[in-house]
Amino acid sequence: MRKAIIAGNWKMNQDSKDADHLFHELQNLDKGNAEVIVFPPFIYLDRFINLSSKHIRIGAQNCSQFSSGAYTGEISGRMLRSLGVDYVLIGHSERRQFFGETTQILKDKINIALEEKLIPIFCCGEPIIIRDNGTYIKFVSEQIMDSIGQLTPDKMAKLVIAYEPIWAIGTGVNASADQAQEMHLAIRDLINSRWGEDISDKLRILYGGSLKASNALELFNMQDIDGGLIGGASLNAEEFKQIIEIANESI
Repeated sequence: MRKAIIAGNWKMNQDSKDADHLFHELQNLDKGNAEVIVFPPFIYLDRFINLSSKHIRIGAQNCSQFSSGAYTGEISGRMLRSLGVDYVLIGHSERRQFFGETTQILKDKINIALEEKLIPIFCCGEPIIIRDNGTYIKFVSEQIMDSIGQLTPDKMAKLVIAYEPIWAIGTGVNASADQAQEMHLAIRDLINSRWGEDISDKLRILYGGSLKASNALELFNMQDIDGGLIGGASLNAEEFKQIIEIANESI
């Protein structure tokens, strides 16, 4: 059985005082069998890692495609690993849309993360026009193969995939459980065809996109959904804890 992941992506939210308060509220959560990850802004990583308990793992929202050098403002995978970061988000639609991240950049970031023994959570998902014209499985399959299709089986086995339909991110409109399961199954089938059944059976695929406590149960009851990458709802400690409880009951 695949171990559920409940990951909270804080994005560019919370000033220092509010961030400390939110993290403190999560310190004593009962994570059950789930793996709980918090992705705070970069400037809070160091102190949250120092405060972190066995209940929470810490991830970074991004990393540079470069290992080091004259790249003002960038944060390397080696820097993250040296702090004790475990996970890194790569390919989030907001990075693609607002910061022009290309397939080649994502390939480079994946390679850097793996070299530094970070666990990449590779994000994929389609815009509404692709959903409406019915080519969403083809679109997401190409996103995956173009960015990580070159990985060897041993490297692929270290990844997590997060399916986040762009039309559901921050909109309040989530994919239905059946829509999410259809895509998660298609992704698992793709992994099976490229890397084999053993890797596809073990690979964890998360759902993200307006996931909250009110819709978590029906999503987590789907066979191929292994948890969630949660945005807005992760900024509310009580709701985030509820989602973790629901994951432990259903996945």
